[in-house]
Amino acid sequence: MDNNILEIEDLIKQFSKLPGLGPKSAKRIILKLINNKDEMIKPLAKSLASVYKKVIRCSDCGNLKIIDKNCICKNTINFDKICVVENLADMWVIESANIFKGHFHILGGTISSNENFDKKNLLINSLVERVKKNSLKEVIIATSATVEGQTTAHYIEDIIKNDNIKITKLAQGLPVGGEIEQLDDGTLYSAFKNRVPVKKV
Repeated sequence: MDNNILEIEDLIKQFSKLPGLGPKSAKRIILKLINNKDEMIKPLAKSLASVYKKVIRCSDCGNLKIIDKNCICKNTINFDKICVVENLADMWVIESANIFKGHFHILGGTISSNENFDKKNLLINSLVERVKKNSLKEVIIATSATVEGQTTAHYIEDIIKNDNIKITKLAQGLPVGGEIEQLDDGTLYSAFKNRVPVKKV
């Protein structure tokens, strides 16, 4: 590791970019991999190559899908609710908490005040289309209680206003500044159970 092998140094830099990993943690992982090349590196490389080649983001709902197969959003289950989240991690934590049965829509981020930000990078237009096409009774906006998350929530409220559709947001249990993926199941359950209707202007 101290011999400045470029391939190893580059691998450490790549692993350090992952959430929760710094250079030290990355080095420990790399050492583990190197010491178990056949058992770990080979299957890991194969899995990563397969994901890179076959897995893409659905342009309609934002979920992951196999490139030559229909996304789960195309299934025949006709739920009457759709939950709008910022990212896949938020969807996964809600799914694992088993507190919501319905469609999901992953925006792919939040509206930013950055002057270089383009709303087209978020799947907002496709959300509007899904709301129009499906027989929905409720749109649950489950964005984080951050400035960006709430800005995004208000923007979505404005563009999908519909007298026939109930628009709600997560309520009690969601702390100001809190991110969905960081919440425990109890807090998330409370936020869903006590969600409040969005006032229509």
